[in-house]
Amino acid sequence: MSDQPADARLRIGEVATQAGVTTRTLRYYQELGLLSPSGSSPGGSRRYSQADVNRLRRILELRNVMGFDLDRIATILAAEDRLAELREVVRRGVSREERQEIVREAIALNARMRQQVHDKQAELATFLAELETKAARYREAAAEIGLDVPEEPLAAPAPLVR
Repeated sequence: MSDQPADARLRIGEVATQAGVTTRTLRYYQELGLLSPSGSSPGGSRRYSQADVNRLRRILELRNVMGFDLDRIATILAAEDRLAELREVVRRGVSREERQEIVREAIALNARMRQQVHDKQAELATFLAELETKAARYREAAAEIGLDVPEEPLAAPAPLVR
């Protein structure tokens, strides 16, 4: 009998297509330890479960939406994995003292993840401040040449056609 999940039947190409990434990306994420297929075929091909697909979606969310690099993603995933382990331990039942230690660890893990988000916010705030400074300079330059430019354009201008 196999120890892989019963739903570990999706092939790497199927998962890549669903997620909008390449099979090379999935292999790279496996190399980095971010994502591991839950099983393999008798021939040794990777097989992914729905839980694996969900983890991939989480990686992509952290990368694409939050803008985290792969090192930060690894840190966040490790913390989330550990929190899941702690929840399972508590679910099975623990003493008051064990629960206190678990809660202390959960608080520390949460704090590290929050720090990752705060760090990213600071990077974005710095970048936005640079853009705002440039926007002010562009408005000054426009005023110098008599160009009437709205304070905040609603949409990016169409590209110049030559």
